[in-house]
Amino acid sequence: MLDKLKGISEFVLARARTNKPKATGQYVVGLDIGTENVKALVAEIKDGQLEIIGVGRAHQQLTDMQAGAIADIAAVVGNCDKALNQAEQLAGVSVRMAVIGIAGELVKGTTTTVRATRKNSTKPLDMAEVERIISLVQERAEARAKKQLAWELGGKEVEIRLVNSALVSIDIDGYKVTNPVGFQGKDVLVHLFAAFAPLIHIGALERTSQELDLDLLAVAAEPFAVARSVIGDDPNATMSAILMDVGGGTTDIAIIDEGGVQGTKMFGIGGRAFTRSIERDLGVEFTQAEQLKLGLGTSTVPKSKIPAIEAALSKTLDVWISGIELALGEFTKLDHLPHRILLCGGGSSLDMLVERLEKSNWYNKLPFTRRPVIHHIHPKQVSGIVDKTGSVTDHTFITAMGLLRVGADTLFQENNRPTGSIRERIDRILRV
Repeated sequence: MLDKLKGISEFVLARARTNKPKATGQYVVGLDIGTENVKALVAEIKDGQLEIIGVGRAHQQLTDMQAGAIADIAAVVGNCDKALNQAEQLAGVSVRMAVIGIAGELVKGTTTTVRATRKNSTKPLDMAEVERIISLVQERAEARAKKQLAWELGGKEVEIRLVNSALVSIDIDGYKVTNPVGFQGKDVLVHLFAAFAPLIHIGALERTSQELDLDLLAVAAEPFAVARSVIGDDPNATMSAILMDVGGGTTDIAIIDEGGVQGTKMFGIGGRAFTRSIERDLGVEFTQAEQLKLGLGTSTVPKSKIPAIEAALSKTLDVWISGIELALGEFTKLDHLPHRILLCGGGSSLDMLVERLEKSNWYNKLPFTRRPVIHHIHPKQVSGIVDKTGSVTDHTFITAMGLLRVGADTLFQENNRPTGSIRERIDRILRV
């Protein structure tokens, strides 16, 4: 293994010494390391907007990833390098700053609420006090994530690290404020979204970036990145939706309520589970099962096989739908769930999956006010990102675009400008 890693390291360094000019402007790479494919998007930041100028994709082998997490660092590095090479060749520049996504069942994202009772209610709030309250919220969120992981792993302690956090809202004595500084009041209620991931998974991503000779700007929980892609920069955004990223190994869910990320859930059923069901029930090899799945509804699949393929997929869809119900049922703090469901990821390309969400009564026992409306997220719906290549055309690139959005957010916050809205200033605190 060490020899293999060493060989990849030398290969990647050779890539870094190619004739592509070093980037002189502000560029960032969004690296979506999926179970099925690695996708790389190179973007230039111009006037606060991201322009995609490079696109790359490389296929992953069955043993490279497990349940959304890296299982073979050396193999994944090689795949990432192929995708990066494609993207950089198209962009014509060599880019070093990168944002990498993290997924998997052990990535925990939730909104934590902390009530701080002030001793002197007549004293106006200042940023120092707001900072202390937010630090307390983050501590509570970490403790909750550790407890949840220990319970899921049968009492085993797991080291975790904060990967993303974002302010949802602040209330003072029951009154919602966008800027708490200067207000008087006794009870300050802070709602903060925070996502944590096991240190072992983050370490694998950091090693991958080192082997690729990349400067890791941020690691982002992928459902949070997708949420950032559709929320955009409007501080007054009131969007409410359920986002479902169906990848090869996992399904990642994020709920946005009135412009704030309320929480994320992940479970280990994705596109490969559907392929496995065809492989198992029809007695064919995995690659042939994948072709049958992708060819369903086209002339490439014999009509005689269609009923058996659909029956195999239907059984796995039953389990997948149960996972969706369980995940959404855990959002107990919301009075009702948003009726818009926005899909992305290669696994959501399965027509039977979309039809099951649209036509069955799976939602009846959940707090929906009406039947959910199902749509795929189109790249043109992603805020502040423009594709200059003409290659980013469907929902399979949304996660990578979201990672670019997180990268732009991070760079903006690291500029540490003294001016800006209170949310921007709090976001800089959350980055520390």
